Amino acid sequence: MPGKIIVTLLFVLSLSLSPYAQLSADKSRNAVYLLIGQSNMAGRGAVEAEDSTPHPRIWMLNKEEKWVPAREPLAFDKPAVLGVGPGYAFAKEMAKTDASVICLVPSAVGGSRIDVWKPGAYDSATKTHPYDDAIRRIKKAMETGELKGILWHQGESDANARLSGSYEGKLRELIQRFRSELNAPGVPFILGEIGDFKPGENKEIPVINAVIRSVAGSTKNAAFVENKGLTHKGDFLHFDAASARELGKRYAAAFLSVRQ
Repeated sequence: MPGKIIVTLLFVLSLSLSPYAQLSADKSRNAVYLLIGQSNMAGRGAVEAEDSTPHPRIWMLNKEEKWVPAREPLAFDKPAVLGVGPGYAFAKEMAKTDASVICLVPSAVGGSRIDVWKPGAYDSATKTHPYDDAIRRIKKAMETGELKGILWHQGESDANARLSGSYEGKLRELIQRFRSELNAPGVPFILGEIGDFKPGENKEIPVINAVIRSVAGSTKNAAFVENKGLTHKGDFLHFDAASARELGKRYAAAFLSVRQ
């Protein structure tokens, strides 16, 4: 038998014996989390060994909407620049305190303004419909597990004088829209603070962050995640891998603070 065929058969056999071979048959044991926003949720940090090592209880819904063992990069929005985001680190923190199978649904779209996170809206840069695609993916995931939380990290693309003034109303509408569409009025919604790596240069970034903090503080079952002490990867825009992992841990702590 040719060597390649033998290797393929051994790989298939290993999957059948692996703890990753299937999710729990009990839907209630599969905890589903939706990851949405723009590039810092998708992830742009350099991938290292710890990011590509699978965990036996963490899965992800891939681009083809198949469940596979999670590993970075989780996202698929812009293949040429993918990297480490907060999602996998969040899941590993959750796995420490939750015996469920952690099921991630990465759906962030780099560069997306909040205006494309509504029904029918089109993002020309990625040729996608961010909201519609996220809803389709999370509903697919909910056939297998129970939605436990939504993680949102977005705002850089709205941090300008033309858009920042309307951000609060749009963010409140977005939270309500997701909860209504998914019939999950109390699902925890965790909102992250965007990076301000050149303080004072863009005066609209603090405006956006103040809105995010205010919305999180005044919305039921929502929480705010600070970026204090986190650093960029050299581009003054994207969190480096270590900061993305720390951000994920903070998302987990924030989620646990509001989980019912």
